[in-house]
Amino acid sequence: MIRKLRYLFLASIIFFSVSCNDWLELLPPGGLIREEFWKNKEDVEAVLMASYRTLANLNSRLFIYGEIRADMIEGDVNQPNNEELLMESNIFPNNSYCDWSSFYQAINYANEVIKNAPVVQEIDNTFTDFEMQGFLAEAYFVRSLSYFYLVRLFKDVPLVLEPTEYDDAEVFVSQSPEDEVLNQIYNDLLKYRDFAPSGGFATMAENKGRASKAAFDALLADIALWRFDYEAVIQHATRVENSEAIELMPGGRWFELFYPGNTLEGIFEFQFDGNLNQNNGTFGLTNRTSYRYDPSQKAIELLAFEYGSQELVRGEDVSIVKYGENDFIIWKYVGRAPDGQSLRSGTDQNSCNWIVYRLADVMLMKAEALSQVQRYDEAAEILNIIRERAGLQPAAIANTAAAYEDAILDERSRELAYEGKRWFDLLRMGRRNDYARKDKLIEVIISNVPSTQKRILSAKLNNPLGWYLPVHQNEIERNKNLIQNPYYDF
Repeated sequence: MIRKLRYLFLASIIFFSVSCNDWLELLPPGGLIREEFWKNKEDVEAVLMASYRTLANLNSRLFIYGEIRADMIEGDVNQPNNEELLMESNIFPNNSYCDWSSFYQAINYANEVIKNAPVVQEIDNTFTDFEMQGFLAEAYFVRSLSYFYLVRLFKDVPLVLEPTEYDDAEVFVSQSPEDEVLNQIYNDLLKYRDFAPSGGFATMAENKGRASKAAFDALLADIALWRFDYEAVIQHATRVENSEAIELMPGGRWFELFYPGNTLEGIFEFQFDGNLNQNNGTFGLTNRTSYRYDPSQKAIELLAFEYGSQELVRGEDVSIVKYGENDFIIWKYVGRAPDGQSLRSGTDQNSCNWIVYRLADVMLMKAEALSQVQRYDEAAEILNIIRERAGLQPAAIANTAAAYEDAILDERSRELAYEGKRWFDLLRMGRRNDYARKDKLIEVIISNVPSTQKRILSAKLNNPLGWYLPVHQNEIERNKNLIQNPYYDF
């Protein structure tokens, strides 16, 4: 969980060679000890940037966590064994994807900022209260986003609100219930939302790469939807919709979301620039020669022309590309244009942002919430705005919550394909209304396993605890206060 964290900031993790006016330059250099640090506001911002970068560096994992247990992707010949086991829900506590330490490293940097920013303000008389509160807001956002991922992956997790600052510090914290963690982060976001930046930074990368008020609202809406607090979802999503700085991209420019990124539709994106040695992992996961991940048959049927897909904006040559018979690849993270031909080259291959939130995502959250409170006409209006942008006809949906749930999840699978959303969308469906549609989620999970395993796995996954990951065995051995997820306690 939180490893014995030295206060020496490792240059190999957080050093970037950037120009002196680049916002990501403000990172703690290697080799500093506490007595030499926390002297001015630049030190505070440096650690804040380290929290962003640590979380951003998880982009490959966020792709894996959000996609491979779902139904839009399949492994190719170079899929690593630990990822194949994860895809098949054949998971053991020694699987590296059960290691949550990187999330807690980002949390620890955020906790450092939260604790030390007020101390620095007493030393640095140029550090205004406005600046300090803004930094604190961003730190709370990074911490809250990290915990939201952890809760959806592991359910109950240690809630650590103080930094681990010294070499000899040991933290042995037990898990907190999911609701306690969600209450903490939701209330933190509500408290600090008004202090978050409203934009106005020097570059679009900074405006989209730092936690704005709209990013707070998007995360609040997402947490509320996970908790089935539909009125809160509607409230937070409406504030995003009302933001003058955010608007849907037109259909003809939809691919700009991914290349070059940082569009008007983007709300919060992890920033990558190969020229600055800030490298994403999505090109390596999805390019043709990696032979690691391909679109599933379900995805091909949704998006490929040969199956009658009408997805001209988001489909073949845009989200996926066909190279030959039964040979498709994911295109969003490897292409430079929606033409199925123009590959990224050079440092562009490592420069694709990871979109955490964009407007279409939040609008579909709102549509889902509206449908669950029987406001079907309003839900349909939002759904059809997204469909119209994609060049599709309005959807005809029966006025039932289940019918709308299916239609909206289907639309999200098309609009947000391979953006790390699908597994969490399905998990939300499976949990809703006291697991009323558990069988449908199990059907999706077992769709990616060999036929010989389907019946056994289906029976095992009747226990919803099997939808979450186990705590890594190293953490269980190190921290005796941790309790293994009972599903894996064998």
